[in-house]
Amino acid sequence: MKQIQMAKKHPSFSLISTKKIIQLSGIWTSYDSKNFTLEGINMSIDRGTNYAVVGQSGSGKSTLLKLLNGMMIPSKGTIKVDYVTPNIHDKKFKKMMHKIGYIPQNLGLVKNVTVLENILIGALPRLGTLQSFMKKFPEDEIQEAKKIIKLVGLTGKENRKAYMLSGGEKRRVAIARALMQKPTLLLADEIVSELDHVTAREIMNLIAEAQKTMNLTAIMVHHDMQLALEYANRVAVIKEGKKILEIGVEGDTIVDFQTGDMSTEQIMEMYADDSKK
Repeated sequence: MKQIQMAKKHPSFSLISTKKIIQLSGIWTSYDSKNFTLEGINMSIDRGTNYAVVGQSGSGKSTLLKLLNGMMIPSKGTIKVDYVTPNIHDKKFKKMMHKIGYIPQNLGLVKNVTVLENILIGALPRLGTLQSFMKKFPEDEIQEAKKIIKLVGLTGKENRKAYMLSGGEKRRVAIARALMQKPTLLLADEIVSELDHVTAREIMNLIAEAQKTMNLTAIMVHHDMQLALEYANRVAVIKEGKKILEIGVEGDTIVDFQTGDMSTEQIMEMYADDSKK
């Protein structure tokens, strides 16, 4: 009798969600089938969090982002982005690609078009084939772009060409274009590199605010450990293709989530080195 009553109360499920939006297991990646750029990477990222990947140039950070947006396929191991294996040639993944906002190191802006036009590019996946080809944007999309322009602090610069902008302004446009996609996942590759500390924090504050208001999961590549720990819930350290550490800050304590070969002193030195920059 009790079993029958429980069955009646059981809801009819149509969707399933996971707290872990990103899951990587045993990932190895090579560009030439001989030398591995990433080796044995395991990573699990909670939905709605800010996750940072820190490492020196050539350590494999950018490759990691390319794997997550399906631009590269791992040599070994499995990747799931919201239950789907990333691959730009896969029909199932193509349907969800617009939910991934990707900002490459070079930002990918069209230099000779305006701020507004660059941002509206983010709306193209929502338009019909003819509209996308002609780049004819509905009025509601234009108004949405103007709201995002205000959000990223570019009001009054809608009609300025991208090549006329400062480094910080160009990054704001790139972020705005990504937000225009209405993504659930934001991937940013060295978004604050070559910026002064004040401008870098302005950009990071902007992403943190967007993450909170839009319920984004942000995965950001950094070279500055201090900045990463200041904004991210967790920070993965990549060295020569291997994930050697995963840490975060809780109060005034640096918490080690991955027990590895590094000593407490080495972790603190890594943080101190960046704080001197």
